[in-house]
Amino acid sequence: DGELVQYHYGLKDLVTILFYIFIAIILHAVVQEYALDKINRRLHLSKVKHSKFNESGQLVAFHLTSVIWCLYVVVTEGYISNPRSLWENYPHVYLPFQVKFFYLCQLAYWLHALPELYFQKVRKEEIPRQLRCIALYLVHITGAYLLNLTRLGLILLLLQYLAEFFFHMARLVYFTDENNEKLFNVWAVVFVVTRLFTLTLYILVMGFGLPRVENQTLDPERGNFFSFLFNNILFRMSVLLLVCLFQASVMWRFIHFQLRRWREYWNEQSSRKRAAATAGTKQQAKPLKRDSGYHENGVVKAENGTSLRTKKLKSP
Repeated sequence: DGELVQYHYGLKDLVTILFYIFIAIILHAVVQEYALDKINRRLHLSKVKHSKFNESGQLVAFHLTSVIWCLYVVVTEGYISNPRSLWENYPHVYLPFQVKFFYLCQLAYWLHALPELYFQKVRKEEIPRQLRCIALYLVHITGAYLLNLTRLGLILLLLQYLAEFFFHMARLVYFTDENNEKLFNVWAVVFVVTRLFTLTLYILVMGFGLPRVENQTLDPERGNFFSFLFNNILFRMSVLLLVCLFQASVMWRFIHFQLRRWREYWNEQSSRKRAAATAGTKQQAKPLKRDSGYHENGVVKAENGTSLRTKKLKSP
């Protein structure tokens, strides 16, 4: 009757995560069977594009669901309207049901992606990249969950999933029509904006928020693991420097990718122009078709030696 129930993490979470791993495998199979396979039969893609299309199709469904769900959670919990709540009353040991359930489902999804590498028969060349992506998501989500940084983790996941949704959506559109790359430009803008917001959040929470928390002592029993470290200005500046360097490396890879893509685009356009100019030159230099027969003293003769000019008949 109006009593607010909150939850803490524990060993029973492992059983819950295992259950939702099976749910995620079933949903993965449903999306593959009733959506992606039907589209693949119509497009007749190659093996390489077929694998990438399936990967992007699954991630588009997951990222869209996660963005809507995460946005609903952060709005209803007031994390966007009140940015101070991201660090106030840290550590955030006790969680509302929807926050805890969101994190457990996220962990279940990324853990289910490991057996899916075998079920989907992913090519060996693609396995290291996908394993690295899965490991990074698991480390960051688990770290935010166990270190009681769930509020900050929700906002960061929302930004990350939003950029990833546009990227994989652009890949799907590109596979259906290789001349359509407009969504890649939209993804580029969203990616830059989300990186800036991510860096701003790190500086705001770690540089100004956590150092002002009242409890600045190490207390693992209460979930306070490292807020006392941010009271040390040297440690705080070192962490912020590492964050800035990491975001700078991500942006450098992004800029390098965009420059390579634009260079390939302009090379393709210039080659098309050269091919069109060459075709036009050949068409102009094409010889005119000559009449049958041969020339003798400027008069065209037929093969039997008679002139092709019509003779003028004399009147009787």
